[in-house]
Amino acid sequence: MRPLADAQTRRRALDVHARLIDAYGAPPWRLERDPVGVLVSTILSQNTNDVNRDRAYGRLRECFPTWEAVRDAGAEAIVDAIHVAGLANHKGPAIQRALATISAERGELSLDFLKELPVDEAKAWLVAINGVGPKTAAIVLLFSLGMPAFPVDTHVHRVSRRLGLIGPKVTREKAHALLEEVLPAETYYPFHLNLIRHGREVCIARAPRCEECTLRELCAFYAESAENPDLPPSTQRTQRNRAL
Repeated sequence: MRPLADAQTRRRALDVHARLIDAYGAPPWRLERDPVGVLVSTILSQNTNDVNRDRAYGRLRECFPTWEAVRDAGAEAIVDAIHVAGLANHKGPAIQRALATISAERGELSLDFLKELPVDEAKAWLVAINGVGPKTAAIVLLFSLGMPAFPVDTHVHRVSRRLGLIGPKVTREKAHALLEEVLPAETYYPFHLNLIRHGREVCIARAPRCEECTLRELCAFYAESAENPDLPPSTQRTQRNRAL
């Protein structure tokens, strides 16, 4: 059973969403048509940037034109193809294990069947794959199948905590279910993308640009800082880091 969000938090979330749309616009809906490809790309994205993820993914597809070829290739060849993404000795085996699991469970390398399942069952099926967590599962479901799942990355987690949409001690893993309860399903796609952009450009980790933030009137972190303007810089930094 999902946790129940209080009405005030729901209203705040909708206000945040509206202000982000005003600031950044509504991201155009674009589905990636290959769920397996999204799964592989998300594994590659761990602990690296988008540029290196995309370079590694492109090189992998260049060397191995089918997912069956990736699954059956020698481990060293996969590691070599994706080395630019970093942690290749970990990511390569994780990709091959995931592909082998899908093949063994389904008899083919396809995740299209997930679209026919209730979203909670689809999530459970994905996270049962070794190396697939709730963020990866949500990305596959939302971005390739258009299903109502909300991914929580480091930016979404940080900004949501600062805004008070989730508690200060809520882990990234637990934040998925909490934010899904707070937000209407139709907002998941634009809210996720706009919150990431906001986290990268304004609500950054170590030195958030609060005075430029369109959300500051809604932000628990900003309110706490404003109530204590005379704190020494070292204490302000401590408070800021608690909200990371």
